[in-house]
Amino acid sequence: MRFTLWIGTFFVCFVSGGATCARRDVPLPFPPPPVVFNETPTLEEVTAVVNRTSSIHQLSSNTASVELLSMPSLPRLGATLNLERDRRFRLRASLPIVLGAGMDLGSNDEMFWIEVPEGISKTLYYARHDQYRQQLNRAILPVDPTWVMDALGLVQIDPATVVAGPVTRTDGKLEIRSTMSMPNGTYQRVCLIEPSAGYVTHQFLYAPNGNLIAQSQASNHAYYEAQQCALPHRVELNLAPSGGPPLSMRIEIGSYAVNQLLSGDPQLFTMPTSASQAVDLTKLGQSTPAVTASPASSTPVNYSANVPTAYPLRGTLR
Repeated sequence: MRFTLWIGTFFVCFVSGGATCARRDVPLPFPPPPVVFNETPTLEEVTAVVNRTSSIHQLSSNTASVELLSMPSLPRLGATLNLERDRRFRLRASLPIVLGAGMDLGSNDEMFWIEVPEGISKTLYYARHDQYRQQLNRAILPVDPTWVMDALGLVQIDPATVVAGPVTRTDGKLEIRSTMSMPNGTYQRVCLIEPSAGYVTHQFLYAPNGNLIAQSQASNHAYYEAQQCALPHRVELNLAPSGGPPLSMRIEIGSYAVNQLLSGDPQLFTMPTSASQAVDLTKLGQSTPAVTASPASSTPVNYSANVPTAYPLRGTLR
C-alpha cells in the first residue's frame, strides 16, 4: 500500500463528481518591502532580519487556496489556514459544491495527520511527531506538516548550526547552509534570501545521503510593519517521498490575520475522529527499506555557492 494513493483518490472524488473550478490569474504583487541591506550582510545581520518573524505567533486566513501542481488538470480548492507556533497547524481545503469531501492537514503538539475522502468514507493518516522523527530514513513522507509553517515565511535560522554563508550567488540571492541533527543522521538545509529585504525565498532540505527530499519557493511577499518582516502570499512545496512519486502543491493566501486566529473552535488543533479508517504512518512506513548514509554524507564539506556540485543543485530555481 502506498501512502501517495490518497492524493489520487482524493482528487478523483472531485473530478468524477463533475466539479470544475477555473484557475485564477497570478495575484498582483504587493509593494516591495523596505531595503535593509545595501551590501552583503554578515551572518549575524542576516539572521537577525530573517528571525524577525519570531514575533509572529499565529497566522490565520479564510481566503486561501490549494492546487496540486503534480496533477495540473485538477481543480483549485478553497481553503482555510490556521497556525500557532510551534507545531499547531490546520489547513482544510475543499470545493463547496462537493459536500462531505475535503482534505484536512493538521498538527498539534503531539500528533500530525492528513484526512482525505476515499469513496464515500474518509481515511485518517496520522503519526506522533516523536515516533515519526525516529524513522525518517524510511518514512513515507520526508517531512511532517510543521515544515509547511517554515515555508509560509516563519523559518528561523540558528547561527550556531550554519556551516556556510551568507554568500552571494550568481543570481544575486544570498545563500546560507545549516545542519539539522536527526536520529538517522545529519540533514542539511539551504535557505536562499532576497539580498536587499532579507526574507527567505527558497528552502532546500537534503537527507543524510545527499538526496534532495523537500523544497519550497515563496513569492508575492507583503511587508507587515508591526512585525517588521515580510510574509509570502504564494508558496510552492515539492516533496520527494521514499515510497511514491514526487508531490507538488501550491498554497495561495489572499490575506492574513497576524497574531490572531480566525476561528472560535476550541478543537481547532485537535485531530479529527470522524474517519471510518485510521492508518498509523509509522506502521505504514515500516515496509519501506531504510536508506543509510555514509559517514562522508553526514559531514559538512568545504562550500562555495559558485561550485556547480554545491547544495542546492543548480537548475531547481524558476
